[in-house]
Amino acid sequence: MSKNFASHADLDEKTVSFDKLSDNAYAYTAEGDPNTGIVIGDDAVMVIDTQATPVMAQDVIRRIREVTDKPIRHVVLSHYHAVRVLGASGYAPEQIIASEDTRDLIVERGEADMASEIGRFPRLFRAVESVPGLTWPTITFRGHMTMWLGSLEVQLLQLGRGHSKGDTVVWLPQQKILFSGDLVEYGATPYCGDAYFTNWPATLDAIAALKPEKLVPGRGAALTTAEQVQEGLRGTRAFTSELFELVKQGVAAGKDLRTIYKDTYAALKPKFSHWVIFDHCMPFNVTRAYDEATGYVDPRIWTAERDMEMWRQLEG
Repeated sequence: MSKNFASHADLDEKTVSFDKLSDNAYAYTAEGDPNTGIVIGDDAVMVIDTQATPVMAQDVIRRIREVTDKPIRHVVLSHYHAVRVLGASGYAPEQIIASEDTRDLIVERGEADMASEIGRFPRLFRAVESVPGLTWPTITFRGHMTMWLGSLEVQLLQLGRGHSKGDTVVWLPQQKILFSGDLVEYGATPYCGDAYFTNWPATLDAIAALKPEKLVPGRGAALTTAEQVQEGLRGTRAFTSELFELVKQGVAAGKDLRTIYKDTYAALKPKFSHWVIFDHCMPFNVTRAYDEATGYVDPRIWTAERDMEMWRQLEG
């Protein structure tokens, strides 16, 4: 293979930021690594996405303990990817909450996804031996769920498919703060290997309709003004829409996947290659876009073996 597989060349530790968005909301970010959101209510803490291992979760807990001693009772999974959810046990939460669609995905492909992502991200799965197994929700919902952390209203919303079938955003309506999961990225390449390209733009429209004034993306710095939020939405929309359009044009022209990949990579590189994990994501993204453009409505399951086969085909 001519390029290092996935994120195997990404071995440098990143600088963590822990940004206060309000008295109730914080963002744990690390230069484009997967983000974790924190919501502090009157009597309990909610964590949104957990880091990849219980050992890595300890750094999030350390930051939380710098600002509150309230118990961490709730963990929310914005979707099912292993790098987001396998650290959940480190928080010893009373509840792990996810959409029913996310639970369905764990049933269908959780084991395969865990093996696949551990193989892709050697740095992000530090102390992987501390992972006790798959993370299973204890509470599921469909569409909409409201929780009250004392006087603080927290809405869990499925606004539509995009990054995955089970995407959930966490919305603090009293403060206009949104935790988007990987539906929105900022300065980081959207991973689209399990995406629904056709649906993603409408889901971004639904996020924009909430008029968030602050937003924690799945990767990238916390967005702390309405203007930055719009920039994040525009960037995510541009990348996903332009990629899918290029792939559809290639399919219509009768080109094979490898040719479409090379053409799409060349077209997007000038505009997006400075974004984090661009080279990692592009083969997976174009493969999924090709599938959707050729009639695979739902994403096929990625296994560690399929990952390597695809990489050899496109990058070999």
